[in-house]
Amino acid sequence: MSEIHIEQLYIYPVKSLRGIAVNNWPVTPQGLLYDRQWMLVMPNGRFVSQRQLPQMALIDTALEDGSLLLSRDGHGQVSLPLSPSAEGLVRPAAVWDDNCIVTEASAEASAWLTQVLQAPRPLTLVQLAPGHQRLQSQPERFGADTHTQFADAAPFLVAASSSLAALNQTLQQRQLAAVDMRRFRPNIVLSGLQPFEEHQLSQLRHGDGSRLWLRDHCERCIITTIDPDTAVKDPRREPYPTLASINAMPGKPRAAAFGVNATVEGLAAECRWQAGDALKPLTAD
Repeated sequence: MSEIHIEQLYIYPVKSLRGIAVNNWPVTPQGLLYDRQWMLVMPNGRFVSQRQLPQMALIDTALEDGSLLLSRDGHGQVSLPLSPSAEGLVRPAAVWDDNCIVTEASAEASAWLTQVLQAPRPLTLVQLAPGHQRLQSQPERFGADTHTQFADAAPFLVAASSSLAALNQTLQQRQLAAVDMRRFRPNIVLSGLQPFEEHQLSQLRHGDGSRLWLRDHCERCIITTIDPDTAVKDPRREPYPTLASINAMPGKPRAAAFGVNATVEGLAAECRWQAGDALKPLTAD
């Protein structure tokens, strides 16, 4: 095994919208700062993603001057403050089996997103209500004290750049188009590993003393088949079947895995990680 380094960090401020590559960023037990801090919900409180609205892949996000900026070519932009408002209507929402209490982040942004996405029903852009946490429904996987904002499962998704290279090599051997890392939406991309070796590791220690726990395989979904530049689903559902053929979920040979769900422990106050930081593999205690 070569030295393991953080190759790139990514945040996705709004669940299922485009992400932002960052080189030096604050890390919290709930994930990288501002990662999945906002999400879109239907009138019944269920979250919305590219599974229902592939056009979400075309909306850019940016953090500028204390605001979250949303934009899409040909549709203008809208901005909202990064700090949650204590004045919005408090309501229940759900991320898969996890229940949470949220408040609308911006009525203007909600209306803009509903229009730009041509949603069949009004959408609401929400964030966790002040003083509330998302309840943990899978303590056996991630620990009872682990909380996230609106990520599907764990606070962090970790992937190796060599795994993407191996997938693309197989795709090209099958005369199929290569894909980039945007399809898989990781938070932390690692260098120095063999393809899919991230699945074999249990812990990585950062130089600041914190530990990244690699919990389990991340099972992928239809979002991996959506072109992030066009929002068009691949008619053959690639790269999903090719990925499943070379890196299936344990015990599920037809299900594709890419990346590892992860949590972090031992963070110091105001901790920051950056591209190039070294990580040392450890044996689980």
